[in-house]
Amino acid sequence: MHVVPETARRTPVEVGTDIALAAARLARGGVVGMPTETVYGLAADAENPDAVARVYAVKGRPLGHPLIVHVAEASAVTGDGAQWAREVPDHARRLMEAFWPGPLTVILPRGQRAGALVTGGGDTVGLRCPAHPVATAVLNALAEATGRPGAGLAAPSANRFGRVSPTRAGDVLAELGDLLDGERDYILDGGSSRVGVESTILDCTGPAPAVLRPGAISPAEVVRIGGRPLADRAQPGVRAPGTLAAHYAPRATVVLMEAAVLATAGRVAGPAPRPGRRTGLLAPAHLPTPDGVVRLAAPPDVADYARVLYTALRDADVLALDQVIAVAPEGEEPLVAAVRDRLRRAAAGSR
Repeated sequence: MHVVPETARRTPVEVGTDIALAAARLARGGVVGMPTETVYGLAADAENPDAVARVYAVKGRPLGHPLIVHVAEASAVTGDGAQWAREVPDHARRLMEAFWPGPLTVILPRGQRAGALVTGGGDTVGLRCPAHPVATAVLNALAEATGRPGAGLAAPSANRFGRVSPTRAGDVLAELGDLLDGERDYILDGGSSRVGVESTILDCTGPAPAVLRPGAISPAEVVRIGGRPLADRAQPGVRAPGTLAAHYAPRATVVLMEAAVLATAGRVAGPAPRPGRRTGLLAPAHLPTPDGVVRLAAPPDVADYARVLYTALRDADVLALDQVIAVAPEGEEPLVAAVRDRLRRAAAGSR
């Protein structure tokens, strides 16, 4: 008997703006591509193990790699009976009050609502309150649909594991559309992500916070608001997503170059050229584009660089480029460190 492959039986997934439909799909165990201010996430009801397992399967993500739980407000973590976290140190509470909703993930001792699949089998959980009206509306609608106040969404970036994060609904469709089912899943279109790179992750399980992944919130702000000096490493056993040496990588090879080299080079450096080799450039606006190179983006400042970073890397693959020369922004703003971090990991992942 001929068996039709599962992918051939799937109904094409829809891209739309129906928040009630998205919440209904989530409440029934579906997964939803969801916008946040950082990047788009692939969301599932964090208290439904089968739904969370589908997130891992769709992404091709290792089961031991923990997920971040998104909540609508801080009271979902710190309020009576919230139970996403077992305890919240004072420095973590101050940081949440200052930066939530926003691009900050805090890692805390896991509470009863944080299951083993969400935490990757560990005893801690990453928690974030996104600053996007669509994400907030979905979280509130899910709480109403399920009758569970403080409902959470496990929502890693909506891309295949290790690849470029999406910042538009169309990116999610292009990346995962053939793996989603239109009868139970959905992609919410909330426009382009405002920040463009993932959240700052802080380990707050110890006496002082440790930065595990840089983002839009600077270490100086963490020290000032938290009232504690930074720890130089995570507490033993604490793991966080997005911290592998190779990550955020397109199919094209990413080659990092300093601005001074690009400005003075007569040709683009990088892997040995071959006939027909095509090269793209991602660099600040003041730097020139060498002859024969495709300009992928020319951001005028670091905030714009962060917003266009992943779009430029995705465009390189759409254009079937062989390599991308990336010149990172310079300066002291926190997003500079975040962009440089993502470019280093993309370069490692594309080798």
